[in-house]
Amino acid sequence: MAKVTRDDVARLAGTSTAVVSYVINNGPRPVAPATREKVLAAIEQLGYRPNSVAQAMASRRTNLIGMVVPDARQPFFAEMAHAVERAASERGKLVLIGNSDYVDDREVHYVRAFLGMRVSGLILVSQGPSQRAAEEFAAMEGAKVVLLHRRPEAIDDVAVVTDDVGGSELIVRHLLEVHGHPYVACFGGPVESPAPGDPVIDHVAGWELAMAAHGLPTEPHLVDAPFHRYGAYQVALELLGSDRRPPAIFCSTDDQAIGVLRAAQELGLRVPEDLAVAGFDDIPEAAFASPPLTTVASDRDAMARAAVDLVLDDSLMVPGSDTERVRKFPSRLVVRRSCGCGGEQP
Repeated sequence: MAKVTRDDVARLAGTSTAVVSYVINNGPRPVAPATREKVLAAIEQLGYRPNSVAQAMASRRTNLIGMVVPDARQPFFAEMAHAVERAASERGKLVLIGNSDYVDDREVHYVRAFLGMRVSGLILVSQGPSQRAAEEFAAMEGAKVVLLHRRPEAIDDVAVVTDDVGGSELIVRHLLEVHGHPYVACFGGPVESPAPGDPVIDHVAGWELAMAAHGLPTEPHLVDAPFHRYGAYQVALELLGSDRRPPAIFCSTDDQAIGVLRAAQELGLRVPEDLAVAGFDDIPEAAFASPPLTTVASDRDAMARAAVDLVLDDSLMVPGSDTERVRKFPSRLVVRRSCGCGGEQP
């Protein structure tokens, strides 16, 4: 069967090939509604499929959005990537995802590769203050980059973040004031990992603010633990099995908190009677943990839509003040049984 061409569509619709191009590409010139309908009907009848490679070469932009995340195996990043994919699909775009594995070289590799592919824009969930990534953005003229979840100090591109400090302070205050715990320990991140602009640093900062407001010291109660459940589980086994067992633990990620819950169960500790546990991120698994996990939620869908809108709409990328270049979404407390409340059900 002969390949259907744009000329075939134009002949059936009774228009020029230029008009067919305007319909397919949504511009650059307007097309009357009736004519547009004729072109779309011809495309459907003939089964015409535009050559996306040729379109990209002509426009110097593809219908792709690049997204780099630290580790898509972690539930939070998997949820965020899925939300971005849904938002991009609504705008007729596809998403390419690369995992940096918290390695600067891999992050730069994907940034360079995606920008070299002439993606419509790049959404970066950076693992650190990547000066090399910033240099790649500067070298690629016209690159449109949006930072999501965190904004490293080395990169001043537009960012979409959540109120990590406020959310953490809110949940720690809940443990101290509503449940009356004498203090709350905090599972931060690994000592060598966090850097300025890292949400985990902000989670720890919120915990410190809540503790300070109650005149409580923080240094003896900050625990270095990996971000994932497996490492946090090992750290929790040692802490909870010692004479230093805290009455309550705030974890900087839900994945850590799930590891803590498992360790408590193995040691025969009752949650929340013997130990209150809270996390941050509200991953889907949090509601099905045993017991269901009290946590802090951000509006991932709204953040993903904002990131996609920013990376695709030139008018939204206009430089402004630092405040204007950071879109901050509020956090909210999600109360479940792990803190001692009745809480919502899954």
